[in-house]
Amino acid sequence: MNLGSSLYRARKSTGLSQEAVAEKLGVSRQTISKWETDETLPDIRQSKRLAALYKVSLDELIDFDLDVQEVQQAIQRTSDAVTDKIDWTKAWGQKYPVLTTYREQVDPAPYAQQLGQLLDRLKGEHGYGELDAFLVLKDMLAQLWQGRKQG
Repeated sequence: MNLGSSLYRARKSTGLSQEAVAEKLGVSRQTISKWETDETLPDIRQSKRLAALYKVSLDELIDFDLDVQEVQQAIQRTSDAVTDKIDWTKAWGQKYPVLTTYREQVDPAPYAQQLGQLLDRLKGEHGYGELDAFLVLKDMLAQLWQGRKQG
């Protein structure tokens, strides 16, 4: 996606018109239009002001993806009571069938034991609670996955 499209989508997601953005930044509506059509580019100061106005980081603005933002907002709006009702294995298993079939081939007990030891170590060494330790371990696995995908 190009910067103009990112600017357009970010503006639309905040419900602001080109006129409103132009007024807040002290530029013309035509300037906003030119930025959104990639005819011209905002300078770095204006880009930072746009990011602040749209409530995203500059990096997020450059790579703005409405689908990603919608997912992030849905996560924030979803209560713990609702997430507790979701069968996450079944839900993700629709996209990744291995999640619903691996138990036919793999005994998870030895892996669970090792993961439990890692969780206990995180809790003991860093003072994390149970949930925080799980979240940290999940994030570590996600980073490991990203590294292996790239390399």
